[in-house]
Amino acid sequence: MATINDIPLPEQLIQPFDPFALDPCSESSLYREGLSWGFLRLDLIHPAVSGNKWFKLKHNLRYAIDKGCKSVLTFGGAYSNHLHATAAAAREYGLKAIGLVRGMSASVNLTPTLATCKELGMDIVFIAREEYSRKDDIEYLRQLKERYPDSFIIPEGGANEQGRAGAEEIAAFIPSSYSHVCVSVGTGTTFVGLRNGLHHSQSLLGFVPLRGGSYLKSHIRNHLYHDKDNHWILFDDYHFGGFGRSTDQLIDFMNSFFSQTSIPLDVVYTSKMMFGIGELLRSSFFPSGSRILCVHTGGLQGNVSVKDKLAF
Repeated sequence: MATINDIPLPEQLIQPFDPFALDPCSESSLYREGLSWGFLRLDLIHPAVSGNKWFKLKHNLRYAIDKGCKSVLTFGGAYSNHLHATAAAAREYGLKAIGLVRGMSASVNLTPTLATCKELGMDIVFIAREEYSRKDDIEYLRQLKERYPDSFIIPEGGANEQGRAGAEEIAAFIPSSYSHVCVSVGTGTTFVGLRNGLHHSQSLLGFVPLRGGSYLKSHIRNHLYHDKDNHWILFDDYHFGGFGRSTDQLIDFMNSFFSQTSIPLDVVYTSKMMFGIGELLRSSFFPSGSRILCVHTGGLQGNVSVKDKLAF
């Protein structure tokens, strides 16, 4: 099994830590006799380039350097963890970062996320939602390449071959003794990488924090290895109003979870995943004897929007 020291991070990025918190949390409301669960603490890799973000970026950045590109261009919303991580990682590698941000209204008052991106040296370009919707269109990408000839274009969330290859490496940190692996799902890139990298007998559960997230199923299936299209499922019932939205119930859950486990969750992804896992536990979804591993994908910088409501 891989160790955290196997990750080829620049020396100044790597943080010495034990990435696992695997002991069953017997005091947690999520605990049920006959089950055990733990965390893969990818959030501890680095304060900015944390969680699955690093894995999805590492091969993209190396590819850009190998191709002689001077900058990387990517996409995201006003609270994007991906933009934040790209800005930080690109700076460490000596690359210019350009972020195309969805929505002209976001330019009026910069969110804390975008303000930090600018501080890290990223050029922020606001584009209308109509233009943003073309981010995967071949002709639009060709136009962007003409406009930014020295840039390597990384899709939103690192959703490309390089991103999936990096995400697949996360599986090397997960012991085969875990029967169920749980992860939040945004673009589906990390989910695809994990399913391709995990043992075929392990079940992979994805928790989508947006309404109608089941549409990702076809996208995910298109990128799975032919022998890995099994033992996986998506849940999109725990979105709390939609992507990036939260409720008092979710905030209360985050605070309660932290008080019981000392593990901070982010308001966009992992909090909704853990709430969903709790609901599945209470409904006896998991067979007795299941060993459940929860992948903490980082993104704690997103909590700045609700920091006054959090106890951590």
